Amino acid sequence: MYSDGKSKAYSGQGNFAGNFLAFAVFFILFLGALYSLTFWTLENAWLPGLACFLLAFLAFGIPQHLLGRADSHQADRVVAAEVVKK
Repeated sequence: MYSDGKSKAYSGQGNFAGNFLAFAVFFILFLGALYSLTFWTLENAWLPGLACFLLAFLAFGIPQHLLGRADSHQADRVVAAEVVKK
């Protein structure tokens, strides 16, 4: 991408520590979901099943829906600014 004739850096540049920390936290949640299934028995299925579902939901839902794309809000601002100018 270019902005004012200069090459623009991509949005994730310089955020390695934060990206790695987020990856580590959500990967640990996913591993916890898998580990909770080791307690699954025919007599005790509800608690490990619900724990697995909850941890897997957190491990996948938070990164996809709450963290989302970093550049999606910028497009809304550009469109809103163009509407205001008219």
